[in-house]
Amino acid sequence: MKKFAYLLLIGTVIFSCKNAKKQEEIGVAESKLSYKETYRPQFHFSPPEKWMNDPNGLVYNDGVYHLFYQYYPDATVWGPMHWGHATSKDMVTWENKPIALYPDRHGLIFSGSAVVDNNNTSGFGKEGETPLVAIYTYHLMEGEKAGRKDFQTQGIAYSLDNGESWIKYNGNPVIENNGIKDFRDPKVSWHHETQSWVMALVAGDHAKFYRSKNLKEWNYISDFGKNQGAHGGVWECPDLFKLKVEGTDEEKWVLIISIGSGGPNGGSGTQYFVGDFDGTTFTSEQTEFKWLDWGTDNYAGVTYNNSLNDDRIFVGWMSNWQYALSTPTTTWRSAMTVPRRLSLKKHNESYTLQNYPLESLSTLMQKTNKETLNIASNEEKKLIYDNLNETKITFKTDSKDFKIKLGNKAGESVSIKFDSASELVIIDRTKSGKTDFQPEFGNKLHYMPINNLPASQFEVQILMDRSSMELFINGGQYVMTEQLFPNENYTDLYIKNTNAMAGLSLKDLSIAKMSSIWD
Repeated sequence: MKKFAYLLLIGTVIFSCKNAKKQEEIGVAESKLSYKETYRPQFHFSPPEKWMNDPNGLVYNDGVYHLFYQYYPDATVWGPMHWGHATSKDMVTWENKPIALYPDRHGLIFSGSAVVDNNNTSGFGKEGETPLVAIYTYHLMEGEKAGRKDFQTQGIAYSLDNGESWIKYNGNPVIENNGIKDFRDPKVSWHHETQSWVMALVAGDHAKFYRSKNLKEWNYISDFGKNQGAHGGVWECPDLFKLKVEGTDEEKWVLIISIGSGGPNGGSGTQYFVGDFDGTTFTSEQTEFKWLDWGTDNYAGVTYNNSLNDDRIFVGWMSNWQYALSTPTTTWRSAMTVPRRLSLKKHNESYTLQNYPLESLSTLMQKTNKETLNIASNEEKKLIYDNLNETKITFKTDSKDFKIKLGNKAGESVSIKFDSASELVIIDRTKSGKTDFQPEFGNKLHYMPINNLPASQFEVQILMDRSSMELFINGGQYVMTEQLFPNENYTDLYIKNTNAMAGLSLKDLSIAKMSSIWD
């Protein structure tokens, strides 16, 4: 049970801003740490220290991308939640900031969103200032321990200095709870057609929608999802937005929903619905489950409000609640996925929400040559490198019968297999390194159907960091994100042609080292 499954580990909730120096400590922690610890990601965001989970409050304003996140500053396991904070000007390099929001008398600070209140509908702006407004869930521990169901409510805070400091609204909570146990994760955006704010909120097994003119007073307007989609776990982290179907004039609405268990390969997963929203009700004729990412380590992701160039930019938490508290790191725990641009495309009359790394990430890629690699049927080639754990591997092919394996001198390996007979991509991390910290981490293969992959040439991109692998196929049509914890860097790249009848050709093969964002 996400976010409060381990509350028994926490003795009491401290609502005051304890450890006054923590603000300064977090702000300067980046300079004290080398960001070179074992398994520390080199081009993914991770906190300077301690525990992190869901991305929160993703918003762009005045040249700055804000990344807030669920944060516990006193341990490397889940605890009383704060909002951590980092900023970026290019979505590549990040600057760590002091903690943004602390628990108070209403409860812990759970997940939520942030908006730029350009028209000062909230009235928080003064003398022409444009406020940022954060909308988040309060989790009252005393209420949960007493057996009440109304322990989660919604609150707001505002900033008049572009997120550097925050003032909580003295009228909190702005949405009370009438007895729903899991009532959280508000995602708010401006709905132009009705000139109002619309909030997507989750309530156990479905989503609820609310409307407001001023971000303070909210009216319930509709529900969605009680009888649609995957329900293997509690619904969490909703996100509702509109996208144009690429190559057409058609526009559709997309609703992202995360579930803490019941994902496509076990544990946490993120599903989505494509449909329509009339300002009050979201509807979708979708009958099949659609997954944003088929790997086990992309959860609770949401998109940026007010992003530059109107790109819909997505960031996910790169972990899984099956084993998140046990991953083998020390001073810090958890990282985010690379920021990804979302696009909506049609493949064989089916809508697909594609996600693909932002082009700005290529600025980290060191120059390398492109080559064509030809391999005869049932043959294998081995390429040797100093370190494959901080690389970007790309190529193009029209084959669906091959296997790529990354290995090291310790005999550890992770592999990606394309199989045309089953129309599957199969990832095997069972021998990838440290896997025994939780049985669920390395006990099975992970599968992704690729039945809509075109017969013509398509691109494969693999992003390898010190403790992760992100696989993008055909521009993000199919995606898998996986954590990895090898005891040594991978140095050997094996490429095997598993087709017994035809040769394999990998065109524009590039294996480029990625620079660290923390140097």
